[in-house]
Amino acid sequence: MTTGSIWKHILSFAFPLMIGNLFQQLYNTVDSVVVGNFVGKEALAAVGSTGPIMNTLIGFFMGLSAGAGVAVSQAYGAKDEKRVHDAVHAALFLTLILAVVFTAVGVAFVPGMLRLMSTPEDVMPGATLYLRIYFAGVTGLMFYNIGSGILRAVGDSTRPLYFLIFSAVTNTILDLLFVVAFRMGIAGVAVATVLSQFLSAILVMVILVRAKGIYRVIPKDIRFDRAMTGRIISLGIPTGIQQAVTSFSNVFVQGYINYFGSACMAGWSSYGKIDQFVMLPLTSIALASTTFVGQNLGAGDVARAKKGTRTAFLMSEVITLILMIPVMIFAPTLVGMFSQDPAVIENGAMFIHFVTPFYLLCCINQIYAGALRGVGDTKAPMIIMLGSFVVFRQIYLFVISRTVNTMLWIGMGYPFGWILASLSCLVYYRFSRWEARCTYLGAKKPKEA
Repeated sequence: MTTGSIWKHILSFAFPLMIGNLFQQLYNTVDSVVVGNFVGKEALAAVGSTGPIMNTLIGFFMGLSAGAGVAVSQAYGAKDEKRVHDAVHAALFLTLILAVVFTAVGVAFVPGMLRLMSTPEDVMPGATLYLRIYFAGVTGLMFYNIGSGILRAVGDSTRPLYFLIFSAVTNTILDLLFVVAFRMGIAGVAVATVLSQFLSAILVMVILVRAKGIYRVIPKDIRFDRAMTGRIISLGIPTGIQQAVTSFSNVFVQGYINYFGSACMAGWSSYGKIDQFVMLPLTSIALASTTFVGQNLGAGDVARAKKGTRTAFLMSEVITLILMIPVMIFAPTLVGMFSQDPAVIENGAMFIHFVTPFYLLCCINQIYAGALRGVGDTKAPMIIMLGSFVVFRQIYLFVISRTVNTMLWIGMGYPFGWILASLSCLVYYRFSRWEARCTYLGAKKPKEA
């Protein structure tokens, strides 16, 4: 990514990543579609309401894996073979330890977290069962993500895509088999998801072990490396804390939604699934900007790194706008894929119509925060996101729930947080100094922006 057309690099990197994320989203979405149509709206509410809990622990790990990706991409851009080797193996060792911890914590604390969300009694048993099975097999998800993150950091976003497509198709087949044929209900979709994630993890790790490049995994070298683990943690912890705390704050948001009953929960869940698909191009381009900036800062080219950030922002705005319009027009039809219950369709369509226009603001905070992480400046995005998505949003929800307290105004807590985050990211980015980061990384003399 350090030479050649910027927009082509970003697009060629982001497109397979977007398709991969599309299929990864299909895991939980297919679960929701199957249980919503073959089990009932209570089952749809149960599966859909588990997202904030899963994302609390997984978000923390994803932040750490992002730190590993930055460490690998910067070393790869600087063509430092030893640092690439150390970063890859330290990241895998850290993943192994965290997989054990997350499995234990996830299984043990599921009931308490569901009660914290004020989960209705008719939803509680199904949500508990789904989450416990999910966390019992979370190791597969973690190793797929760290492995694919390493490949993306060196510019390979294609091969993880192939494996993800295969496992997503497998998940769909197993969902239908376990739920429709074997009548396993919520347990069936959970088991199908876990098995499919393990398949994708095995495939991506085989690629890393057999790779010919400097990022090749040598199993006996997977061990604790104090210096590189410290580097990964220093880069990843701020992002991990940001994502974990933000996801945990969504546990409370889900609690406010749960107050309105299972029809509202199912409508909110349906909107959330559609929201994830619309946001896929944006999040993929943001990840591309992180790798692009990381590699070019490693090579000392500040001007190219900043130009890449601007290009990524413009691309994200155009693509998001193109996707928003049909989603808003066909909102009831899209929600109807998850449930034919009129109340569920009405609630889901309402959230889509009022929240979706604000996606254009997300382009600002996601792209510029991604670029800052590529520089290695992970603390500023953490502070901005926590302030906007946690502190501000919780204050807003506390006030609104005691004044207006309608489903719509509860849901609007999301776009109002995006506005604050976008303004903060723009101001910080404008005054940040990247040249000093090149010196810290030991890159060649930086080219001024």
